[in-house]
Amino acid sequence: MDVSGDIIKAIAGSSRPLVVCDVDEVVLEFLDPFDRYLNSVEHRLHPDSFRLHGNIRSISGGIAASDDRVAEMQEAFFASQDKWQSPAPGVVDVLNRLARDADIVFLTAMPPRHQDVRRTVLDMHGLTYPMIATEEPKGPVVASLIGGRDVPAVFIDDILRNHGSVRDSAPDCLLIHLMVNAVFRKMLPKAEEHIVVAEDWADAERVIRRHLGIAADY
Repeated sequence: MDVSGDIIKAIAGSSRPLVVCDVDEVVLEFLDPFDRYLNSVEHRLHPDSFRLHGNIRSISGGIAASDDRVAEMQEAFFASQDKWQSPAPGVVDVLNRLARDADIVFLTAMPPRHQDVRRTVLDMHGLTYPMIATEEPKGPVVASLIGGRDVPAVFIDDILRNHGSVRDSAPDCLLIHLMVNAVFRKMLPKAEEHIVVAEDWADAERVIRRHLGIAADY
């Protein structure tokens, strides 16, 4: 069953504005929950740079986990994410308000084998909007969701290369950089001028409403 294809077909046939959201560190907290998981297996995430590899070290000896071990821990975390992850502050209310006037789609960069668990996490917090899980570049997916429609669109993500992909494939889409974790956010390189940086979901909502031409109703 091609769930992604069905979602793209349904959204591309809509006449409403579009908001496409990444999930980790945008809709769901990731780094803090991941660190809590790491603690449960005797490791810790150190905010020394904007990367996981090299920054995950054993609690007992401070030894950096090998690349293979990091991959194993990420796999175990995603398989059990329903026990660790929760929504970013404010996101549920903001998306519920925006959904009155716009289509919301989650576009998450994760192996599709974990999409059922991710779907469970989102649903249990009332975030029941369509979700596409893919490891492919995000730009072509966003372009497919927009289709040939003349509607305003917004893309929200915490990884700058994903904004570059969307810019190349859907140049009229408004790009918003949002990262929940303030500690790691400070380590990011400066966003290019065409990317709007939002501090939190309240800030993002103001920018989105202005771009989509939706007045505040709260």
